[in-house]
Amino acid sequence: MFNTYTKSVFIDGEWQDINENLAEVIYNPATGKAITSVAYAGAEETKQAIHAALQAFPIWSEKTGRERASFLYKASQLMLEDAERLGNILTMEQGKPLREAVGEVKGAAQFLLWYAEEASRNYGEWLPSSTNAKRLVVMSQPVGVIGAITPWNFPSSMITRKLAPALAAGCTAVLKPAPETPLSAIEIMKIFERAGLPKGVVNLVTGDAEAIGKQLLTHKEVRLLTFTGSTAVGKHLMRESADHVKKLSLELGGHAPSIVFPDANLAKAASLVLASKFRNNGQTCICTNRLFVHESVVADFIQLLKQKIAKFQIGDGLEDGTTIGPLINEQACEKVEGHVQDAVAKGAVIEYGGERWHKQGFSHCYFNPTILSNITEDMKIMHEETFGPVLPVQPFSDETEVITKANDTDYGLAAYVFTENTSTAIRVSEKLDYGIVGVNDVFPATPEAPFGGVKQSGLGKEGGHHGMEEFMEKKLISFGMN
Repeated sequence: MFNTYTKSVFIDGEWQDINENLAEVIYNPATGKAITSVAYAGAEETKQAIHAALQAFPIWSEKTGRERASFLYKASQLMLEDAERLGNILTMEQGKPLREAVGEVKGAAQFLLWYAEEASRNYGEWLPSSTNAKRLVVMSQPVGVIGAITPWNFPSSMITRKLAPALAAGCTAVLKPAPETPLSAIEIMKIFERAGLPKGVVNLVTGDAEAIGKQLLTHKEVRLLTFTGSTAVGKHLMRESADHVKKLSLELGGHAPSIVFPDANLAKAASLVLASKFRNNGQTCICTNRLFVHESVVADFIQLLKQKIAKFQIGDGLEDGTTIGPLINEQACEKVEGHVQDAVAKGAVIEYGGERWHKQGFSHCYFNPTILSNITEDMKIMHEETFGPVLPVQPFSDETEVITKANDTDYGLAAYVFTENTSTAIRVSEKLDYGIVGVNDVFPATPEAPFGGVKQSGLGKEGGHHGMEEFMEKKLISFGMN
């Protein structure tokens, strides 16, 4: 599908020629085979991209909301029309099943559409003054040039979830996609070109993550950095940005609990828990990492999970029927394997799976969907984000106990509650220390709603009008009256 080298640096409306001898090879995680190679750019190209964004900012920010919306509408439509092809590319570089990949692309287009509609809703305020001697007006203005660093687990939707509100607000941008999955970013830039994006408004740089990231953090003209990734990297970005007092928007790690109460619809809850845990092979920041099931139903619930999980089909995401694809790379597989081995060494019982999956013609980055029981709090899997297809199940006896256990983590992104009792749902949701709580729902992310965590799961919100506000500054204009 691709040439041996794919241009991947887009600056000031032009695809740049970068030394092909320094190219970075992109591999298909399902097969381990090379797909193509992309440019390995660094600090100099990033500086050029920032300069291009800075030059474009006055032009883009002075356009009306409707003018910016026109571009976003067009880009959304083009993305939807091309969803199948884009999904194929996404699956090739990331590994998730094609159905999930196409769904992600369509979801990415929805962020463009929603923020097209939001672009004209940039409201200010007229404040009542405490004195007749002045009048007070508050304006919302775009922050300026922003840097966006996106992850490999959702290589399309995380780009538009950041860029759509930034562009709607009037910002210009420099995008650095994850090194494992740059091809989706390249295709999105091509769609932006076709949709008529003015030169310099969005610039794409692939390559040396450290050098590119340092420029985005330290360059004085980059006014905000938005990042999705691990908590460890997020902390590093906070430390490095401190000297420059740079505004950050961080969507970091999660360690989501799912709580199944005895009055839950168990069959429905089992299907939803599995959908949460094994979507993208467990490589999502809001997937269920710890499952708490009431002791009166835990044995039956584990049997339901095993019956349903036995129907999963492991393989290449491009093959019909595949429901579980590979992990992104060998390092990810080793982490999953290590968590399982640690748990078993400390007494966990393997209810299902527990080992790698091997088949001729496939890479070694596959791990069987796994269910563990007899879980104790000293196991790594109860304190670290596994980011893979392993589900530890723990019984609980009462509501207070399970809320305490669920909140016993430095993370605070998402949590899930399964119950048919409205009072239980409301009471538990209020007590869970998380930015997002799903009640009988494991797909809370949607363009119109704020997405973000508390504690060490991040800063700021993405989605909804809150997501656009991240890219705005409030300016007070005080008029003295004669």
